[in-house]
Amino acid sequence: MIGALRGILSEKQAPHVLIETANGVSYELQASMATFYRLPAVGEAVVLHTHLIVREDAQLLFGFFMREERTLFRTLIKVNGIGPKVALAILSSIEPDAFVRCIMDQDSLSLTKIPGIGRKTAERLVIEMKDRCAEWETSGAKHFISTQSGVMNDALGALIALGYKPQEASRALSQVKQEGLKAEDLIRLALRGMVPC
Repeated sequence: MIGALRGILSEKQAPHVLIETANGVSYELQASMATFYRLPAVGEAVVLHTHLIVREDAQLLFGFFMREERTLFRTLIKVNGIGPKVALAILSSIEPDAFVRCIMDQDSLSLTKIPGIGRKTAERLVIEMKDRCAEWETSGAKHFISTQSGVMNDALGALIALGYKPQEASRALSQVKQEGLKAEDLIRLALRGMVPC
């Protein structure tokens, strides 16, 4: 199992990331938008925690900036009907604290707003994740929740609430190069580059 990769970020085109390691081998990974926002510029060093899925027709490598995000990913793909693609959509579309709140409040309706999550899947998530989310709250998950729910995620949530698709909103926010902005400034700059919905 490949547990982590350290190397030079040679490409990043959401959701795909290419990391060139010291031995000259480049690894292609898929990453959530939460991880994508934290990536350095192309050409800089990066370390990602990884999860490898081996199938008959493919070997899929997923990268996460924070170890806790990988833990959430691994927990999600254990839920019946949730594959890696849907797990990444969840991590890209909703703040972790909001996700945990939906699970604990049994709010399946809010979960159906995530791409790829229908009513039955949302209800299954609530049932199967409730005990796991409760465990996270008592085992340091609050640190994970607080560190993930940053300004960028606030801006992403606001754009989605305005009616933009998560992929559109994520793409627009990734074009904003300035750092240290407030959520409202990020939203304003992102909207400049977006076609009205």
